[in-house]
Amino acid sequence: MKKRAARKPSSRRPSSAGPSSRKSVLRILTAVPICDGHDSAINTINMELVRAGVEVVYLGYHRSSRDIVRAAIQEDVAAIGISSYNGGHVEFFAEVRGLLEDRGAGDIALFGGGGGTITAADAEVMTRGGVDRIFFAGTPLDEIVSFVLAYGHRRPAGRVADDRGGFPSDRRIARLLTTLGPPPGGRADRGAAARRRRPRTVGITGPGGAGKTTLIDELVRRFLAARPHARVAILSHDPSIAGKGALLGDRATMISSQDDRVFMRSLATHGTAGGVAEETARCLEILTALPFDLVLVETVGIGQESLPFAPGMVDLSVLVMSPEYGARLQLQKIVMLEVADVVVVNKGDMAAAKTAVSEIDHRLRMSGRDQRIIATVAKAHRDPGVDELLWAVVDEANQGHRRAGSSASDGPGPNGRGTTG
Repeated sequence: MKKRAARKPSSRRPSSAGPSSRKSVLRILTAVPICDGHDSAINTINMELVRAGVEVVYLGYHRSSRDIVRAAIQEDVAAIGISSYNGGHVEFFAEVRGLLEDRGAGDIALFGGGGGTITAADAEVMTRGGVDRIFFAGTPLDEIVSFVLAYGHRRPAGRVADDRGGFPSDRRIARLLTTLGPPPGGRADRGAAARRRRPRTVGITGPGGAGKTTLIDELVRRFLAARPHARVAILSHDPSIAGKGALLGDRATMISSQDDRVFMRSLATHGTAGGVAEETARCLEILTALPFDLVLVETVGIGQESLPFAPGMVDLSVLVMSPEYGARLQLQKIVMLEVADVVVVNKGDMAAAKTAVSEIDHRLRMSGRDQRIIATVAKAHRDPGVDELLWAVVDEANQGHRRAGSSASDGPGPNGRGTTG
């Protein structure tokens, strides 16, 4: 990486980041660098910030500078916090700052710490290179929180990077989702958008712990491999803590989705019931007006009575369940089983999976609709069930496809899936 001139400590002044139709919420991104698996400290700090009303997008550990900057821009955060305990911090922080500047996001603040790993001399060098603050071992948590609250709300409006190759930049899309404004472009662009085929929109929901995030990441990996020029958008939801902020952590378990062809935005529910946020519908309008090929919506973990997707919101709804749902009677209480187009029994390698597929299949037949059931093991390498789900998700001919002539006792076929006809 080319060397950069020393930079004075930031003197950012208050300025609006643009209009918004909802109350402004401070958003930051936290991460642990590549080759560093120390996440105990950052997890503690994350929760302190959430309790202070901050929405924290947690990227996880072993993350490259490119992953961190891409995520920060897509999430439209005010600051990046990096916890570095493995050395190499001077170079790593400098690379993050350089990438932010290169991509027109130099207004995003950068802070961090590393216990006793980062010395005072290192911190001085890092500050001259554009790092806004380094915290040392023994710093009280409330001092870190106070810095983030004071500094984050002083974020100026950075420039929006130019669109490249006719596709809006991540920075531009991110600002659109923050302000909920109209898609970019003039009348001619809007006319082209109207003529362009609308991207396939898939809603994925289910109870917490069923494996929705891992399943989505596997779908994205397969989709990108099958379509080398395709682009994917993901709207991911996590619950807000009542009266406080939110920990938006789906990125931490998404590996394949950290890709330049994937735009991901994490949304907090802000107390909205049902599994999605109040602004989700508008965000979907924005994303489907852009030249994405596939748009995925992941809800928070839902309860028995939740119906997250309003009529017409998505093209295909997928309910992800674990085999461990309790007694068979519980299936009669799950409202989504009445409306889901596809039901996925994930964790199909569990002992209860075959019985679960049979019982859920019987429940679906009672609804009288054309519904499909697929058994998957999302964590498994090359799982055929995930391959089948991808086929159902992207193939228009499969929408609403139903297993024909199979009996409830068929159970998973020889490939580990529920038979689909």
